[in-house]
Amino acid sequence: MTVAPPRAAGATDPAAAILVEKLSLWYGDFQALFDVDLRVRAGAITSLIGPSGCGKTTLLRSVNRINERLAYVRTSGSIRLWGLDIYDPAVELAQLRKQVGMVFQRPNPLPLSVRDNVLFGTRVHVPDGRAPARAVADRIVEEALREVLLWDELKDALDRPGTQLSLEQQQKLCIARLLPVKPRLLLMDEPCSALDPAGTEAVEELIWKLRGDYTILIVTHNMAQARRASEECVFMLLGEMIEHSDTASMFLNPANEQTAAYIEGRYG
Repeated sequence: MTVAPPRAAGATDPAAAILVEKLSLWYGDFQALFDVDLRVRAGAITSLIGPSGCGKTTLLRSVNRINERLAYVRTSGSIRLWGLDIYDPAVELAQLRKQVGMVFQRPNPLPLSVRDNVLFGTRVHVPDGRAPARAVADRIVEEALREVLLWDELKDALDRPGTQLSLEQQQKLCIARLLPVKPRLLLMDEPCSALDPAGTEAVEELIWKLRGDYTILIVTHNMAQARRASEECVFMLLGEMIEHSDTASMFLNPANEQTAAYIEGRYG
């Protein structure tokens, strides 16, 4: 059973960043997603919750087509980002992934300085691969680190290897690395799973700060985190979308018995 999302969906819906319609996905003979319909509101933080293996990460990785790196994956249905069908043959993957940043479970800073981590995308996504002028680069680095609340901590350590930072700082740096190429959507797959409680709180505060400027879709197993750090919540089970509502409503008054059972810890 699928409960309707908070607002009606449509392929030309200007308030929707993501529109998923009848999406099914197979890993070889195993079907991981079953006719998923989902509308993600532009500028909002939407969390995906559900037991391990329910399809959350598969759905997340479908949005930037990263699943297609596996030759045995096939899909049916559609995904639109701001009205654009990402499976249209005219869509270039490099341009799609420039618009859709990805943050993984464990921080993955490049083995480069803090400065070069932030500037990495600006070199990848220009035709000739040239670095920006020094003054421009300095401005890019400062703006990105300020946006992720790292500038005051690292402004005197920009040549320090990113891999030597604390895990919290590394995860923030990975987010900062995405920002200079101006993504519209941030996908986050368990971004706090490797962090201690203090680091988790800091990253959650950052995610909340970024809402509005970016649309954020986040996978989490942490019910408290979903409740604290998202505005809308999607519950998935066995590859199906069971319920989608504003977060407060889902946790206080879930419409589906399966959702209630999961939130109350009766399974999963």
